[in-house]
Amino acid sequence: MRVGLVIGEALSGLRRNASMVISVVLVTFVSLTFVGAAMLMQLQITTMQDFWADRAQVQIFMCSSVSQVATCADGVATQEQIDAVQATLDSDALAPLISEVRFDTAEEAYQDALDLLGDEYEGLLTADQISATFWVNLVDQSQSDVITEAFSGADGVEEVQDQLQYLDPLFSALTVATYVAVGIAALMLVAAVLLISTTIRLSAYARRRELGIMRLVGASNRFIQTPFILEGVFAALIGSVLASLAVIAGVRFGVQEYLRSRVTFVATWVDYGDVALVIPVIIGIGVLLAAFSAGFAIRRWLRA
Repeated sequence: MRVGLVIGEALSGLRRNASMVISVVLVTFVSLTFVGAAMLMQLQITTMQDFWADRAQVQIFMCSSVSQVATCADGVATQEQIDAVQATLDSDALAPLISEVRFDTAEEAYQDALDLLGDEYEGLLTADQISATFWVNLVDQSQSDVITEAFSGADGVEEVQDQLQYLDPLFSALTVATYVAVGIAALMLVAAVLLISTTIRLSAYARRRELGIMRLVGASNRFIQTPFILEGVFAALIGSVLASLAVIAGVRFGVQEYLRSRVTFVATWVDYGDVALVIPVIIGIGVLLAAFSAGFAIRRWLRA
């Protein structure tokens, strides 16, 4: 097979159907940009979950003088009740699950509250109104329910809180956004496939006399089909490259320069290493879909 002739025929077809090719490029660009965005969002969710899972703590709040729950009917937690919680944490059942435990007395928690709120609250709050707190780091944060069940309802314990639960709404919102991006990308990819098929059929129709002559002189189906497949691949490749550039620009300007400086509670963001993983997938999807749809379209046209 004469490679130069085949490529020349493919480029000639692109010039003849320039408007349709531009449509294919644009639709492929938009759809694959959404694919890349969805992949980066999922990587960001995974990164954030791993980061916070290693740092999130389970807080065991002991009763204070203002606690209203039934387990605090006797008022401020006694030293015996605090020792009982510590003993349970040190027990053979829970100790293997725990990597570290820190205990803040009511006085220490009171001072932390003043540091956070300001000294003007010193006359409004007293130490006995602040709960003494156990801060528990787990080996596996997914086992936080074990700690919650162990101390919920225990005398002297006001509340058990898992810090990771406060991030669940954020993770859920990002996951929904990922699904939306995937849905839009799927619809746009379907549109790209249909456009590529239509472009190839129009190109074949415009060259129907040439194709008839090629058949008469004994040209193989492979030789006839290859230029049309390359037309679709070239158009999709251009769209894929543009989508890759859009993803790089999004990470560069949207994440690295904008979000990183404004959303400070997120310590880890997707970076160029993640982009390097996404770009080959974007280009691969574009090229494979184009080759499949173009090949299917020209084979059907030749059989018709």
